[in-house]
Amino acid sequence: MEWTFTIEELPKIAQSFWAQYGAQQIFTLEGAMGAGKTTFVKALCAAKGVEDTTASPTFSIINQYNYRTNGGVTRNIYHLDLYRLRDEEEAIGAGVEDTLYQEGAICFVEWPDIIQDLLPADTIRLQLTVLPDQRRQLRVS
Repeated sequence: MEWTFTIEELPKIAQSFWAQYGAQQIFTLEGAMGAGKTTFVKALCAAKGVEDTTASPTFSIINQYNYRTNGGVTRNIYHLDLYRLRDEEEAIGAGVEDTLYQEGAICFVEWPDIIQDLLPADTIRLQLTVLPDQRRQLRVS
């Protein structure tokens, strides 16, 4: 699956994304600095009805947001940024493994290279690219 969009089109793209991948729980986000990874997660959180302010987890490493399902159940969305971590051991110490395997939670992981061995086989990989006209391309695999 692939989408090409402007920043203004993100709310519509987020709705389409959830319609296609709403049952999935773990997503990796790859792309250059400034490609829009955090902006994309913000749009996805908004589409799920997250009311908290969403921000980059660059310094906190893990940000947690809550939303309610259609059945009224509170669920968590985690946004992880592993850029500053050195290795898998440091990631485990920061709580990454516990976050990935929390029942019912959705996880978005930026800079996932150091935890490849922790990711389940059904992880969805998202690649964001900035196009020459400043639109973004999202590839899902």
